[in-house]
Amino acid sequence: MPSAGIMKRNRYFDSIFLMRIAAQISNQPGIDEVAVLMGTEKNKQILADMGLLDQTISSAGPNDLMVALRGEHDGTIEAVLSGLEDLLVLTPLNAGAPTTRTLEAALEIKPDINLAVISVPGEHAAAEARRALERGLNVFLFSGNVSPEEELTLKELARDRGLIVMGPDCGTAIVAGVGLGFANVVRRGPIGVIGASGTGLQEFTSLVHQSGQGISHALGTGGRDLSDAIGGISALTALAALEADPETRVIALVSKPPGAKTLQRLMPELDRCRKPIITCFIGHDDPLTGIESQLAAALTVDEAASLAVQAVTGAPPNLPGVDARTRHELIASEKAGMSATQKYIRGIFAGGTFNYQAQHLLRQAGLVAHSNAPIEGILKLSDPDLSTEHTLVDMGSESFTDGRPHPMIDPTLRKERILREAEDPEVAVLLLDFVLGYNASEDPVGDLVEEIREAKAMVGGRGGRLTVVASVCGTDGDPQDLGYQCKTLAEAGVVLMPSSAQAVAFSLALTSSREE
Repeated sequence: MPSAGIMKRNRYFDSIFLMRIAAQISNQPGIDEVAVLMGTEKNKQILADMGLLDQTISSAGPNDLMVALRGEHDGTIEAVLSGLEDLLVLTPLNAGAPTTRTLEAALEIKPDINLAVISVPGEHAAAEARRALERGLNVFLFSGNVSPEEELTLKELARDRGLIVMGPDCGTAIVAGVGLGFANVVRRGPIGVIGASGTGLQEFTSLVHQSGQGISHALGTGGRDLSDAIGGISALTALAALEADPETRVIALVSKPPGAKTLQRLMPELDRCRKPIITCFIGHDDPLTGIESQLAAALTVDEAASLAVQAVTGAPPNLPGVDARTRHELIASEKAGMSATQKYIRGIFAGGTFNYQAQHLLRQAGLVAHSNAPIEGILKLSDPDLSTEHTLVDMGSESFTDGRPHPMIDPTLRKERILREAEDPEVAVLLLDFVLGYNASEDPVGDLVEEIREAKAMVGGRGGRLTVVASVCGTDGDPQDLGYQCKTLAEAGVVLMPSSAQAVAFSLALTSSREE
């Protein structure tokens, strides 16, 4: 199969933009594989591992753009490369903004800014974050590949200067109503939230919006912040900021369980907080005790959103749900069409938090499960591409995204995985998530719906029934049109649940009596 590459000297673009370009190219007919990356040494090694590094792009430097692809015919590849400039044109949203190439130039244009968004190759991210902090700017660090040692140094510098570093690898934040990274369109309101992961913040803020309430700020910390290596520096800074914010009445903290030492450091600060707090440490089975400010400890993201809304309104929240009778009828209907061999759940997640939460719920149910990114008590897959028994896969993990766009942008690997899982006669349930909002795919359900129909038809053709259970994380304000996304899933025969946790609970109920 032919391949080719092209290099654009001194054409720097951030990683989110490049992921979107790669997704657009991969969707073109006849294209088998594509990588759109800046010319760092790590990225050149990725291309070499893919067999796509040729002499045309091997001399690329960190500020040079590399585009490499493999396709069915030379003509197909040439057509894509010849139209590359059209794809690289900035969107109208960005085209009207002043364009600068240095932080200093940006500060001359906007001297009152206090936040820098950093999305550069990982080997340069820490240096750029330090430069921003030294100039008095808070940092939203979308970039990954920052070492724990670098992260600790940056966060100590930020703390000493009264600033915050959100990240590294911070997927989502909402600051004063402005979404950063992957964020949803939500109304302003009295609920503040601190989150270590992107999709956890996205679902929490979306569910709060759907309840009729709103978000003051949603502050990301990065996935390692509450580890003992970092000590919760950004989480503590965010807690102090939300406590001081007059618009915030209730604070939620959504994260994986903190490290033991970090938890001991965090608890006194939670206890001293003058505002009510909801904690949701996903995977932490025992609620925290001895914290006067803590209203409750939630076990799932939707439970945390429900408690936060109730704390503000004083009444049970109007969060979406499925009534018990409808749920019972759905379970009976889906079970009736399954063959005797079907008994396993296969989760194919774009959101890392949803994968983590699903593992926790299966573990609570006493099931043996496998994952490429396992929590304690879950078995690690020997090969992330091969499922076995109950399997929950984070398709956004590094093994799937090195040299490729995130699955929230590019559905290619999830498409392949859906069809591969349907070939297994023991699979009863496919568990999927769909994430709307800024920077996500323009039509996440449309990207996968044909594969969903094909998978269901494949299983039906051999006398079984494949139940596809899904949740959609988003709001009525998101550009992808939440109503349209849900309607498309329903028309494809998908069982739609209002949250990821409820989708897992339905899947467990459906398979509980089928496993020997």
